[in-house]
This record gives sequence, structure tokens and C-alpha cells, in this order.
Amino acid sequence: MSAEPEQTRAHRLRERLAERREVHLERSRLYRILFGIAGAIVTLAGVAMLLLPGPAFVVIPIGLAMLALEFAWAEAMLDHALEQAEAAQRKASEASGAEKFFGVAAAVLALAAFVAAAIIWDIPLLPV
Repeated sequence: MSAEPEQTRAHRLRERLAERREVHLERSRLYRILFGIAGAIVTLAGVAMLLLPGPAFVVIPIGLAMLALEFAWAEAMLDHALEQAEAAQRKASEASGAEKFFGVAAAVLALAAFVAAAIIWDIPLLPV
């Protein structure tokens, strides 16, 4: 076993982001402006996916990573999001068996309630 603590995924991402920032800052001003606009569009699309169907929790960090190459505020937001994701992952892995059971049971009951509502109120499950 090594004496050094294992780096977290977030720490490795931060290191890679710092390396990419060095290369990014050497690019032309036009490229950096267009890349910033693309990062803003990706981030806004992710925010829209919070209300619309889509992988918001994947798209938002991608957009923030794009913006973090140029802006310190985006890097701070990305750091915060990574810390929150690690905390959620840690909390989920430390959940007791009973907590996991009740989580699965709640999901099954919610699905059953949806199916029952669709049958009772004749809600079409597939738009036909």
C-alpha cells in the first residue's frame, strides 16, 4: 500500500482542467469567445433539462467545465457541484440496508401509483 492518500475523482478532474486551461489560454481570442458561448449554451441546456426530460446532472457540469476554462466563477461553481456529487455518492454508499430497502420500495410504489392512475383515468402511456 502506498503512503499517499488516493486522489478523489474530483481532484483528478480539477488537475485535468488546470492542464487544459493552460492550452486553452494559448488559443485565439475568437476561438475562446466561441468556446465560451458554446459553454454557456450547454450549461443553459442543462438548466432547462432540470424541468424538461434529459440528463441535466450530466450536462450542467460539462457546460461548467467548458466555462471554467475561461471564468473563475464557473470553476468555483464546478468545484461546488463536484463536492456535492461526492457527498451524495458517499452518503448513498453509507446508507443502511433499511434505507436502501425503503428507497427502492418508494420508487416501486411511485411507479405503481403512476400505472394505477394511468389505468383509472385512462391516461395513454404511449401517445398514439
